[in-house]
Amino acid sequence: MPTGRAEAFSDGVFAVAITLLVFGLEPSGGGSLANQLLHAWPHYLAYVVSFLTIGIMWMNHHTILAHVTRVDRPLLVLNLLLLMGVVAIPFPTALVADNLLHHGGTAATVTYGLVMIAISFGFAGLWVYVATHAPALGAALPTEALRSSIPGFTGGLLVYVAGTLIAAFASALAAVIIYGALAVYYLFEHLPSPAEEASDSSVSKSRP
Repeated sequence: MPTGRAEAFSDGVFAVAITLLVFGLEPSGGGSLANQLLHAWPHYLAYVVSFLTIGIMWMNHHTILAHVTRVDRPLLVLNLLLLMGVVAIPFPTALVADNLLHHGGTAATVTYGLVMIAISFGFAGLWVYVATHAPALGAALPTEALRSSIPGFTGGLLVYVAGTLIAAFASALAAVIIYGALAVYYLFEHLPSPAEEASDSSVSKSRP
């Protein structure tokens, strides 16, 4: 099957997940409206972290599928499992927004971390499958080039685990900051660019 339908469906899921985040933005506390808006800073923090996270996940998801020209059933299943985690992000985001400053902050940030760990496994599984089945999926790059990027791309999983442990045993706010820092980490390119690599390959083949 060509990648078009898988990408279109995935884009829709990412769009729904990122749009649902805005429903968690609301004033909180008492007093004047200005005071309520200032008191709602955990809502803004959770929104920014999750918006960046979903947006950057969408970018990396696009990069992954750009390496292949077709998808098979196992890849579709892995992609579906990944999307199941992505579309759930608004749920722990709302938990963090509502409970970060209260006794439920620990449970909320641990839940957020567990969802991110599940998504990290989904991304790792998707990329490892692409890297190890490159010829069958019509990838332009050699398998070795794809496999070499696996450690850098999947390393965030360990940081999400560390952030979740910090949430459970130390500080909920520190955990949220770590989750946000990971979004920044994945903002930078950790996957090979199919266009650049294919261009380099063409140039090398044209040399005598």
